[in-house]
Amino acid sequence: MFRILFFSLLALFAGPLAAAAGANEVEIHKDIPWTKTAAKTLTMDIYTPQNGAGRQPVVVMVHGGGWLMNDNHIMDSAARYLAEHGGFVVANLNYRLLGDNQNRTAINEIVEDVFGGVLWVKEHIADYGGDPTEVAITGDSAGGHLSAMVLTAGRNLHSDGFSSEPPGFTPTYLPAGKTAEQVAAEDGLAVQAAVLSYGDFDLYADAQQGFETPDNIFWKLGNAEARGIFGADIALTDHPAFYKAVSPLYLVPAASDYPLPPTFAFVGSRDTTTPPAAVKQFVDKMRAAGQPVEFKVYPGKNHAFLYSGCNEFLGNCFAKDAPDTLDDMIAFLDQHLR
Repeated sequence: MFRILFFSLLALFAGPLAAAAGANEVEIHKDIPWTKTAAKTLTMDIYTPQNGAGRQPVVVMVHGGGWLMNDNHIMDSAARYLAEHGGFVVANLNYRLLGDNQNRTAINEIVEDVFGGVLWVKEHIADYGGDPTEVAITGDSAGGHLSAMVLTAGRNLHSDGFSSEPPGFTPTYLPAGKTAEQVAAEDGLAVQAAVLSYGDFDLYADAQQGFETPDNIFWKLGNAEARGIFGADIALTDHPAFYKAVSPLYLVPAASDYPLPPTFAFVGSRDTTTPPAAVKQFVDKMRAAGQPVEFKVYPGKNHAFLYSGCNEFLGNCFAKDAPDTLDDMIAFLDQHLR
């Protein structure tokens, strides 16, 4: 899968394209700092529809880019569309990339950033017109992976993080006075719905296929040398459990043990980066576990078709390829959040 992830890198060069005018005027709160790490201050943009309807359901959005590229601006048009046409308050997150902190960021730390971002949103989104009791998570490609981690590993929290046994996560942001264990006991990362856009759900397989080698062009384009995603001291052959601990495919609980929220997973029929068969493998795991999931393959669409602007190489343009899928997302979220 990783060998053709580079196809989506061209989206980095896509120019912004505003969504068509919708029913709601939108106020955009840019570059809101929500936590500070050793690598960088993490920010988010919040899109608030001005519809006078009181607090609105919330969508937390997580961008893609192979965990090495892009930032939340690649999702500007999608975030605006959901706010304008759906009336949702959208929190468009930034997180650390693998190449940050002198190429020392570990994949579990990226997961912890997204966990922390969701907790921050729940604690503060009422200040921006959002309803913290009605929250959905969505992300595309790598962001789909990170969104799925919220679903499948959001209760696997530990103050010792990945040094715990078994490996757990310490969210980058925690509500004041609460430990990771207390957040887990309260199910603080629970969301009410999820939309997973052409996600990558098996980093264990990606590593087996060479994701951590220079053959993965994302390392070069992220200005980083290829390495293990957990650092130089953690190798796949010695620590397979670490790789499975960040792979949602292996983490789906039985619904009788823990029911996940309604989930909509989709992919384009022409996607060779996260192909339909790979996405369906995760969907099949969800269905076998009795979890509520819908699955759709969009004919003729390639990878990264929700990104802003146009990508000539992939044949995507936001205005052409994104709106019908975003309308499907809105219908799904309306059903489960309102």
